[in-house]
Amino acid sequence: MKERYDDLDEYIADLKKEIEANAQCATHYYNLGLALLSKRDFVAAEEALLNAVRNSPHLAEAYVQLGGICLERGDLEGCLHYNEEAANCRAKFPIPWSNIAFVHLQRGEPDKAIAALRKALKWDPKFIQAKNALATAYYMKGDFKASVEACRELLAQEPGFAPAWNNLALALFDLKEYDQAVEAADKARELGFEVSEGFLEELKPHRK
Repeated sequence: MKERYDDLDEYIADLKKEIEANAQCATHYYNLGLALLSKRDFVAAEEALLNAVRNSPHLAEAYVQLGGICLERGDLEGCLHYNEEAANCRAKFPIPWSNIAFVHLQRGEPDKAIAALRKALKWDPKFIQAKNALATAYYMKGDFKASVEACRELLAQEPGFAPAWNNLALALFDLKEYDQAVEAADKARELGFEVSEGFLEELKPHRK
């Protein structure tokens, strides 16, 4: 295989040739799966990634990608299953823990989400998406002070992360810190986040 490809189809063709020569190479199947995902060919990508884990049952990254394919088709159970497999393969891999939390948030299970996110952040304390999901989980649970704290910690690290400004605005609003909520919502919008129209209407009476 070449060191560099300018054409994705040529790269895919070469990977398929390599697999024909060595059908037990999990890495080639995994790379093929990623290449097919970039073409949004989810069916073929899933087949390649399943072959990857058949040949290397501890390939955690492949399970994560399979979970993403499940999510693409709205299969939360499959997404959870594959990310749990990834976490079982590599307990210190933060991405599957964050994905597990995402499923729990979608199901309205904030406590389970928080437990998974604490594991994600244990292995990667700067994981922005996990920190934002933690703020969301606290908000969903009704612990608005913890949500504000999580948002502020995230924004100290990444002040341009718009979703955290939106989460901060929501939590501050529920704490009746209206002036600060307005400022946070405006900052989220300034950074390109689409704050919900309903929330903006609720903020209107508190604008000066």
